[in-house]
Amino acid sequence: MGKRKVNRRQAWRISKIQEERTARAQRRDTLVEDQLEGGDLGPEQQGLIISHFGRQVDVEVLEGEHKGDIQRCHMRTHLGQLVTGDRVVWRRSADSGVVVATLDRHSELMRPNNHGELKPVAANIDYIVIVIAVEPHAHANLIDRYLVAAEASDIEPVLLLNKADLLTAENRERLEPLLEQYRELGYRTLQASTASSHGLDELKALLADHISVFVGQSGVGKSSLINSLLPGSDLKVGALSEQSRKGKHTTTTARLFHFPDGGDLIDSPGIREFALWHMTEEQVLDGFRELAALRGYCRFRDCRHEQEPGCAFLQALENGDISIPRFNSYLQILNSMQDNR
Repeated sequence: MGKRKVNRRQAWRISKIQEERTARAQRRDTLVEDQLEGGDLGPEQQGLIISHFGRQVDVEVLEGEHKGDIQRCHMRTHLGQLVTGDRVVWRRSADSGVVVATLDRHSELMRPNNHGELKPVAANIDYIVIVIAVEPHAHANLIDRYLVAAEASDIEPVLLLNKADLLTAENRERLEPLLEQYRELGYRTLQASTASSHGLDELKALLADHISVFVGQSGVGKSSLINSLLPGSDLKVGALSEQSRKGKHTTTTARLFHFPDGGDLIDSPGIREFALWHMTEEQVLDGFRELAALRGYCRFRDCRHEQEPGCAFLQALENGDISIPRFNSYLQILNSMQDNR
């Protein structure tokens, strides 16, 4: 269906409404700036962004007598996009606070938004925990996309098979070789179940004293895991669709939680596909460790690894040094990138 046409008067009204909304936003920014210039704010102190709400953020106080308190803050203009996990400098006002500066990030997870703009999702992460489950069906290509994103972000990925209590002889025959493939490549893999509490202690031990983010398609049980790991967090849990067996989105904004014994966990909105079309082919290759090791060994510099003579990739495939599913997954990602472009 094509776009609905509007007449001149309707177009004028739409433009007027947009102008009024912009003006209101500018007035809010001006008010914050006036507070700064007028000296109505308290001394500078460091804080940690634990959640983000449009033009405001929740900042955890990291020093002083109010350490551990949560303060809703406005953001000073020209700071760039702040995300959960950012360490910032903020100042207290009479009824809220204002973030006035941001500290350097040691890592960031980024993905393109609906407009194709590359945006950060979370900052200062040590582990990307890629959650898959017995249900919904775990697809290797989706896992590979997360691994490519993790390698490009220089953040260590961890594969976690959730809902392990649902393992049967039939689905174990499919899932065990899948996990073993990644273990052989050097990736850490774990299993867990919130229903039986299996593997939760091992997962806690891994995440202690680190900042981690859970990613994975909706329905794999990320929120249930967090509720089990952090009693009292009470995240909304969504059931699987009876028709599609796919999950329903239950998390709307990234949020940071503290483990009682140390370490932090960022829960990010569920996504079914991790777009990679903003990356270069070299970055995608870096996400496939066994293929990246073959870089530069093909006879032709512009080898497409399809049917060219002297292709190191095809030779490794023939020798059994790389797996057919992983190689096909690599080609599938490259093809999808070209289609999107």
